Amino acid sequence: MNIDELIRQFENKLVLQRYSTNSIKNYVSAIRGFLEIASRKFEHPKEISEDDIEKYILWKVEKHKIGASHQRMIVASVDKFYQLLYNIKLRIKHLYPARKTRSLPKYLSSQEVKKLLEVVTNVKHLCILQLLYGAGLRLNELLNLKVKDIDSDSMLIHVFNAKGNKDRVVMLSRILLSDLKKYYLKYRPSEYLFEGQKGGRYSERSVQNIVRNAAQKSFSDPLRCSNI
Repeated sequence: MNIDELIRQFENKLVLQRYSTNSIKNYVSAIRGFLEIASRKFEHPKEISEDDIEKYILWKVEKHKIGASHQRMIVASVDKFYQLLYNIKLRIKHLYPARKTRSLPKYLSSQEVKKLLEVVTNVKHLCILQLLYGAGLRLNELLNLKVKDIDSDSMLIHVFNAKGNKDRVVMLSRILLSDLKKYYLKYRPSEYLFEGQKGGRYSERSVQNIVRNAAQKSFSDPLRCSNI
C-alpha cells in the first residue's frame, strides 16, 4: 500500500472541493494514521471491510483514549476518503459518537454574561469568556485564534476559516484589549492566542472546564451552560 500516493490523491480531491487548509490538514492526519495501521495487514484500501474499520475505531477509543471529537474526525475522514477516491459509500454512521460533548451555552443575556465574568479571577479564563460571550466567537474560532489575529490598531479581531470557510472580523472592545494585554504579558503565547502548557492549540476540554466552573459559581442551574 503506497500511503504517500494515496494521501496525495486524497488531498488533491479535498483541494478541488474547496476545503479549508485547516480541514484538509485534519482529514489527512486522521486518514494517514488509519492507513498506516491498515497497511500492516492489507495491500489495498478496498480490502478493508467495515468491520475492520469498526475494530480500528474501537482500538483507538480503548487503547489511545481518544475523545468524541477525535473519534468523529477519524470516522468522517475514513468515510470521505472512500467516497472521494473509490466512490464507495460506507455504512459506518454507527461509529460516530452518539452525542456531541460540548459544554458551552448557546445564549446568555447581558446580565448573565456580567454575572459569569464577575466570578473569574484568572486573566486567561476571563479573556476566553469575554471572547466567547462578549465578542461572540464560536468555540472552534476561539481555539484557532492566533496572536497576530488581534488587531489593536484597528480594534478588530480577525477570524479566519470561520463557519462556512469564510473569514470575518469582530469588534475588539477596549476592556477586552486591556485584559488581553495583561494576559499576554503574563503567559506570552507564541502562536495561538491560547496555548496548552506544552504549547500548541488550547484544548476544547480545557475551555469547557473553564465555562463549567464559572457557571457553577454563577448560576443556580449549572446546566444553563451546557449546550454549544
